[in-house]
Amino acid sequence: MAVKKLTPELKAFGSEVARLREEVGLTRTELAELLNVTRSYVGQVEAGTTRCRREFAIRIDGALNSGSVLVDGWDDLLQSANYPRWFVDFPKAEGSATFLRAYENTLVYGLLQIEEYARALLMKDELISARMKRQAILARSDRPMVCVVMNESVLFRQVGSRETMRDQLEHLATVSSWDNVTLQIAPTAYYRGAHGAFTIATQSNGGEVIYLATAAGGTISNESDDVLHVAKAFATLQARALPVDASRDLIWKVVQERWT
Repeated sequence: MAVKKLTPELKAFGSEVARLREEVGLTRTELAELLNVTRSYVGQVEAGTTRCRREFAIRIDGALNSGSVLVDGWDDLLQSANYPRWFVDFPKAEGSATFLRAYENTLVYGLLQIEEYARALLMKDELISARMKRQAILARSDRPMVCVVMNESVLFRQVGSRETMRDQLEHLATVSSWDNVTLQIAPTAYYRGAHGAFTIATQSNGGEVIYLATAAGGTISNESDDVLHVAKAFATLQARALPVDASRDLIWKVVQERWT
């Protein structure tokens, strides 16, 4: 999600990315290929029109052999821009949230994935472990309220083995009965404003940050216009999705008819 205005901090960060890239003799296209993102996304970062994630700054440092120059600059950027502490990295916002709203149109929501499903997607042990550790927030004493809407196609899209899919859907059916989880299935259709997966993390002080999945790995924002746009999209999805009980019945039906 692009920022609404060009700030001196973002412009300075982008200029440093461009300087380091040119210093090692790479074009934007070549750097994009190393990072597995689009050339235009690299251009947006360098122009200061997109605020990338901290993890992406680390990846650029690795690709350019620049040590921690860019990630240090990213940390300074967030500090100088006076963003809330939980905005620095979305997993922190997720971990400290009291209310999470999420929409998934292609895959099972990360906090509801079983390990075998996550392994088929991530493959690297450290990434799988990190995802599983994130799920601990669902069982803690001050666990957040979690409302999830998933597209119906997620139930039919095979990830891993048939056994993995069966176990994953059975887990979804079980989790949907937890008192702090609301899980609804949205029939495959066009939903205004919902162009991809997203999560809204609401903090105890009322602050909100959104994560929007993209081909570049995702962007985050706490700008009121962005949050309102995504919140409206989620409200539409919730209203048109199946009720909780009907969603659970559909999950069990797919388990029996597709994955057993």
